[in-house]
Amino acid sequence: MNFTLKDQDATSARLVVNVQEADYAPLVEKALKNIRQKANIPGFRPGMVPMGLIKKQYGTAVKAEEINKLLQTKIFEYIKENNVDILGEPLPDEEQQSTLNLASDKDFDFEFRIALAPKFDATLTKEDNLTYYKIEPTDEMIDGQAKAYAQRCGEYKQVESFENGDMLKGTIAEVAEGGIEVKDAVMMPSYMKNDDQKALFAGKKVGDVVTFNPNVAYDGNAAELASLLKVEKDKVAEVTGDFNFTISEITRFEASELNQNVFDAAFGKDAVKTEEEFRARIKEDIASRFEVESDYKLLLDTRSYMMNRIGKMEFSESILKELMMANRADENATIDDETFQKSLEELSWHLIKEQMVKKAGIKIGDTDLLDAAKEATRAQFAQYGMGNVPDELLENYAKEMLKQDKTREMLINRAIDVKLIGVIKEAATLNEEAISIEDFNKKVSEND
Repeated sequence: MNFTLKDQDATSARLVVNVQEADYAPLVEKALKNIRQKANIPGFRPGMVPMGLIKKQYGTAVKAEEINKLLQTKIFEYIKENNVDILGEPLPDEEQQSTLNLASDKDFDFEFRIALAPKFDATLTKEDNLTYYKIEPTDEMIDGQAKAYAQRCGEYKQVESFENGDMLKGTIAEVAEGGIEVKDAVMMPSYMKNDDQKALFAGKKVGDVVTFNPNVAYDGNAAELASLLKVEKDKVAEVTGDFNFTISEITRFEASELNQNVFDAAFGKDAVKTEEEFRARIKEDIASRFEVESDYKLLLDTRSYMMNRIGKMEFSESILKELMMANRADENATIDDETFQKSLEELSWHLIKEQMVKKAGIKIGDTDLLDAAKEATRAQFAQYGMGNVPDELLENYAKEMLKQDKTREMLINRAIDVKLIGVIKEAATLNEEAISIEDFNKKVSEND
């Protein structure tokens, strides 16, 4: 087989592949012999069908199939060995190939159109200046997280006087004679929809009787009323009168004081021992989470910076459009210009990022992938305030995540991004800028 690149310019070329009979004949012969062994043709025993008959019946189809498989293999070998940087796959020249006669011809020239990747340099140096936004945790953030830890170590206590958020237990009885009565009923007035009804309970004490209207209080919510009054949902609409609630218990949830129990629950036994250390550790954790956000912003800014520095890339738009159409499920679908231009923009960044990753020698191994999965798992636990998760549990969750193909692919990309961000930090000049979380979020939205 011989390969020739012709009509080559900055964005495209034509690849001509000369295939001679000697290239494919042995493959065709082997395939036909396999067919002969399995062919079931009336009048002949299996494996005894004359080869001439097999060739007559299957020869052209087998020839076409073997040449096509040979082309696919050898074209990509040629592209790889000769460092031909192409986008997508070679597109066969349908018009040229329609003139070929596979049945009678022995030697063939197949022509393919290929889109070439643009040439550019995505090297970052200290002459490249990028802003790194450093978000400082505020006292309010630290207070909020400390309060959340204290809440998780809190406990329920019996109190004498009702405050909003407390839970009430008692007997609820319909004012009408012979009406509904439920003993040991439990409710939280703070969940009531009607503020006037809710206000009836303010300051009440154990032993007090509160007269209220459940239907009005819960705005006719059938599920709430059925649960409270122990009636069927379809009967709730009939219950519209007042009820007396005799309070027997008032239960209040009280957050824990900031003590060693809270410190241990948050960060592990004896990891911190004073409130000052506790708040310092919270600040450190918040700053660490913010660093992830700052790193992501740095990657977004690097994308914008590099695309502006390199400028608009030239592509063979006709070939790329044809490739996009070939990959669409709907054969009748069209690609509008706006969508196509956005695709070219994404392709440009993909090529820049790919070159940066390659130049940096970034590779993702099993350990990198497991670390990425553990970080993702740690972040999920942190959302629920679980900052002290044992490594063994993290690793088990991470390994389960990696069993899902889509999640695995996402984590590979995340691991690449993490390493690339590290390269950017080392290669470019970073100008740190302190910023509030509100202003930072505004800047991130500007990248959208």
